[in-house]
Amino acid sequence: MFYLSIVTILWAFSFSLIEVYLAGKVDAYFAVLTRSVLAAALFLPLLRWRDIPWRMALAMMAVGGIQLGVMYFCLYQSFLYLSVPEVLLFTIFTPIYITLLDDLWNRRFNPWYLVTATLAVIGTGVIRLNTVSHDFLSGFLLVQAANLCFAVGLIVYKGLMQRQKSDLTHQSVFAYFYLGSMIVSLLAFLLIGNPAKMPTTTVQWGVLLWLGIGASGIGYYLWNKGACMVDTGALAIMNNMHIPAGLLVNLLIWNRDVSLGRLGLGGAILLASLLFNELWVRPRQQQSPA
Repeated sequence: MFYLSIVTILWAFSFSLIEVYLAGKVDAYFAVLTRSVLAAALFLPLLRWRDIPWRMALAMMAVGGIQLGVMYFCLYQSFLYLSVPEVLLFTIFTPIYITLLDDLWNRRFNPWYLVTATLAVIGTGVIRLNTVSHDFLSGFLLVQAANLCFAVGLIVYKGLMQRQKSDLTHQSVFAYFYLGSMIVSLLAFLLIGNPAKMPTTTVQWGVLLWLGIGASGIGYYLWNKGACMVDTGALAIMNNMHIPAGLLVNLLIWNRDVSLGRLGLGGAILLASLLFNELWVRPRQQQSPA
């Protein structure tokens, strides 16, 4: 839970930095490519080339390509059809996908995890509930595709690391994760990127440096590692914690309009769902037979 909380704080600041300094100014696909390259460079010195089976390496690259590369491709395309509040609203279904995919991966069904994920969706919906546009089906489907990519990558990575029998650590294989993302983002930039929208200021390059090393490099590593250390219910709930955290950062630093009442109520529901999972669901799941 500690790793997930740290990443929640990192990503909370990242949303505002992207909105203020990059959105509409720097090509989105170049930004994703830059993040992937910097993150890969951070972990390449730790990669144990000779000790990693080729199937494991390819699986990790596929996970990174899906969870970061394809996910960002779908997410950025959704902004052509939706406003920012609508995109944020439609991301709240990710905890449902996480719980269902985890049950599918492990060939089981735990209704209590689905309950905690639903509570997380309700809490986040209270915070981000806005009037959506009438013509939003294409955007909605793109956001759901992005949600599924993130959830699939998370669950598959968790399953791969828990089932591998060698002494491989997370940091020794994670460079493959970013190499997969780098390949997908490079193809996206070459196909539909806009070379005319390159960073032009020191601030923009500085933000990209932070996003690549901090939010992507350290962030996704700690998030996926933390996902292997908690149960599915807590993982699903924490997946939506970045929304109230991001809104709070946006309010305190950039003084944007945020409904404090809805932020407080939604945050309370999220906290209650986390406590419900930790105090009720997880102890009973540990006592139940495998």
